[in-house]
Amino acid sequence: MKSRRRRTCDRLNIPFDPPQIDEPTMSETTPAATTSSRPWYQRIGPGLITACVVIGPGSIVTSSRVGANEQYSMLWVVAVSVVFMMLYMTLGARLGVLASKAPGDLIREKAGNGLAILVGCCAFFISAAFQSGNNIGVGAAFEAFPQTENYVVGLIVVFNALAISFLFVFKNLYKMLERVMMVFVAAMLICFAINLLVLKPDVGAMAAGLIPSGGKSSGDKNVQELILSVLALVGTTFVITAGYYQAYLVRQKGWTEPELKSGLLDARIGSMIMFLITVMLMSTAAAGLYTGDVVKLGNPIDVANSLKTTFGPSAKIVFCFGLFAAAYSSFLVNSMIGGFILADSLNLGSKPEDKWPRLLTTAALLTGMVIALATIVLGFDRTPTIIFAQAVTVLGAPLIACVLLWLTSREDVMGSAKNSTAVNILGVIGLVLLVGMAVRTAFYSIPGSWEKWTNPPSADAPEEPTPDVVVPPETNDEPDDGQDDE
Repeated sequence: MKSRRRRTCDRLNIPFDPPQIDEPTMSETTPAATTSSRPWYQRIGPGLITACVVIGPGSIVTSSRVGANEQYSMLWVVAVSVVFMMLYMTLGARLGVLASKAPGDLIREKAGNGLAILVGCCAFFISAAFQSGNNIGVGAAFEAFPQTENYVVGLIVVFNALAISFLFVFKNLYKMLERVMMVFVAAMLICFAINLLVLKPDVGAMAAGLIPSGGKSSGDKNVQELILSVLALVGTTFVITAGYYQAYLVRQKGWTEPELKSGLLDARIGSMIMFLITVMLMSTAAAGLYTGDVVKLGNPIDVANSLKTTFGPSAKIVFCFGLFAAAYSSFLVNSMIGGFILADSLNLGSKPEDKWPRLLTTAALLTGMVIALATIVLGFDRTPTIIFAQAVTVLGAPLIACVLLWLTSREDVMGSAKNSTAVNILGVIGLVLLVGMAVRTAFYSIPGSWEKWTNPPSADAPEEPTPDVVVPPETNDEPDDGQDDE
């Protein structure tokens, strides 16, 4: 039936122009502050993804090594590391939520193309070079089961194919990534908690370990090794590229200024998950592997075999399930960090639906796969790639931290929400910590890796492991780089 206005217009031969009714916006159709009114577990996502990339094969080995040698006395180092990781994750989240442009666009606008490209290249080469460790970690997770070399090689190829397919198949890449990472986080928590509960750790000693102390080492040589192990532990927990990538994740999540509180809560919960998993790994090694003598753990297989020797095959199987969740989650997200940050720095896009971030992520995945397969099948010594990644990390980690701190301190980027003086002071302290790790890498890790590569022990000479590395007869050597295979 025609309206009265329409009938009047028809009678007077006047064109009828129906009134325009604006479509209700999201804020009009949903209650105010819908996001912030949801339960906390429905307001997280980017922080979980970041936790997955931080907990990888490198952090598992380092945490277990420190726990096996220092028992619970170094838990406070994990707490300090997580505080600074939380700080830089919140900086990244605030930048992603409040800034009008992607980080690469902001850097180009404020400092020029050169700095943007340098940040992108550092992030990409760090991710690509260490990606081989994540591939080997995925293969190592199946050490608990009967296997052959070809079986492991096939698994690595299949999991890379799945990761590449993941990038191109799903229309909403972020949403699917978030769901998958939630599963991996749950798997890590369950598997590592089972082994820890079976071992019945000393809860009182764990609490005492959160109080800063010098650890259980004594003697000049052991103190030096302790300092190096502590810096390695910090390096596998305080991963600045993951904190920087938080800015991209919250943008992909679609959060804007009204969801800022959710972004900050998410970063804190993600940080606490890192803390919880790392504490479980250290405490498991402390309860099960500490003897008072030096314990050498060079790679995840060493940890699994040690648990099997002490507590039987079931402990190794449970650990390897957790190892797979840690390795494969790092496997995918680490490559995305490199691919997305580089694409953004080259002005090629920063969104999941853009072509170049996915193509460059694929390049990082394939680089890691090729190096891993060459190592396993051809006996290729991947030490040069580790040295290269270490060298890039020396420059890249402090640079990326400086850029993130600089952007979030600018009023023309953040408005009234720019960093406070207290936040900047804490940020500078974290930056100093990163510089300390860079110095360790430059003057200890790189020379050690270079010496081992250029002067390998002869076949007839007895092997003398370096302070951070053990080469068990039944495992492959994986040089310790003091940086997580993110």
